[in-house]
Amino acid sequence: MDQIVEHAAPALESAAREVLARQPSLPLPGRGHTLARWRALAAIAGRDLCVAKVMEAHYDAQAILDDLHSAPLADGTLAAVWAAEGPQATLCYDEATGTVTGAKPWCSGAGLVDVALVTAHCGDASRLVCLRTDAPGILLQPQSWHATGMGGIPSGTVQFDHVRAEPIGAPGAYLARPGFWHGGAGIAACWYGAAVALASPLQRSPRVDDNAQAAALLGQVDMALQASAALLRELAAWIDAMPSQPHASDVTRVRSVVERACVQVLDAVGRALGPAPMCLDPGHAQRWADLTVFIRQSHADRDWAELGRAIQRQEQPWTL
Repeated sequence: MDQIVEHAAPALESAAREVLARQPSLPLPGRGHTLARWRALAAIAGRDLCVAKVMEAHYDAQAILDDLHSAPLADGTLAAVWAAEGPQATLCYDEATGTVTGAKPWCSGAGLVDVALVTAHCGDASRLVCLRTDAPGILLQPQSWHATGMGGIPSGTVQFDHVRAEPIGAPGAYLARPGFWHGGAGIAACWYGAAVALASPLQRSPRVDDNAQAAALLGQVDMALQASAALLRELAAWIDAMPSQPHASDVTRVRSVVERACVQVLDAVGRALGPAPMCLDPGHAQRWADLTVFIRQSHADRDWAELGRAIQRQEQPWTL
């Protein structure tokens, strides 16, 4: 790449590659061990959300390549998935030259990874392509990240100028596959793992023994996390039992419930323990800030609206 962002975080790359060396792959979703995959993602997120962000994308890239019957990543290769769209996403794939040109925003892991799976416009369709991040014609724009949360991972805009890229799958296949939704639930597993780690100081706090408010807040945390875990386990079983189904509404529900649980944990732990952990425990403070930003990857009220419309079309949505 022609320019590396100011805080490309060599320490983050080192930590991610250490995880890659220990866990070069995870069970693929929908192959019988989806829950094991999510447990592994939750464990990584409980230690470091920025590392989890890098590794979740890498493991997602492996699943995408398998779904689309493409060659797997070479051993030791660290991958990213850059699929954000919107007004800033002008990246186009030229079939005649086999190159991509334009801009792609929200490229998490830019400057750290070896290859990236990137969505690009191709006529009226979207095309997924694979490219080397050290290819000529790639320019990282200066980072404009101002949040403390997730500030350890570069996530800026990347500019491409006739960069060689290999198409992966047919046009539109990336979004059409059921695994697109299955991967979205993996993000919720990361949120859940971080929320569990944030709740740990309250669960261990001696205040719970003699302070009714702290005990009640821990009870609230328990209800939120247990409900989230139950939904994640249930959805993992459904995906394994019916891997050809996207389970879109179920994934939306799980993501929304886990996101709400994270908000409850952030609030309850802060109310029970006060500002001391956020001010005096650097690991807790960083996790707090990171999770606050990371859960905004949820589509929030838009997802709730889609879920409501889906539920309205069902005959008996609520049964035991």
